[in-house]
Amino acid sequence: MRQITLANGTTVEVECLSCALTSGLIEPDGGVVLETEHFHAHQDVAYPIRGLIILASKRHIKCFDELTEDEQLEYIQVLSRIRKAQRDVLGIEYVYYFYNEDTTHHFHTWMVPRYDWMYEFGRSVESVRPVLMHARNNMNGGENLEEVMEAIEALRRELE
Repeated sequence: MRQITLANGTTVEVECLSCALTSGLIEPDGGVVLETEHFHAHQDVAYPIRGLIILASKRHIKCFDELTEDEQLEYIQVLSRIRKAQRDVLGIEYVYYFYNEDTTHHFHTWMVPRYDWMYEFGRSVESVRPVLMHARNNMNGGENLEEVMEAIEALRRELE
């Protein structure tokens, strides 16, 4: 078991955070953005950035090559639908996508939007970690959290 501190300050103890989220054991703040047969999409629970979506497989796997053919097709369709909704509903112009296989969680893709305020940390992939930490340490309240919750609801409505 590992202890994980969520963006809202709650500490949870789980074997796998993604399993806990996709199974409903832990409810992400704002709820589920989209759920399909094979995937679960939600606002990142650690970093309060408007429109930062995690797309996680419901099966506990680690790598792309473990996806079944049906999962592969659904993955790209769902990823594309979410991206279109980010652009159409939230006005997000650019997104960084991350997926790594040496994670302690299971297969998931981070869809990290780029906002103007982030450029003070740089423009490359190297700027993403400082951006995430800034959000976790400095954006966990007030107006920003309201905007994050509004974005979750807007994406959910668009993706219904």
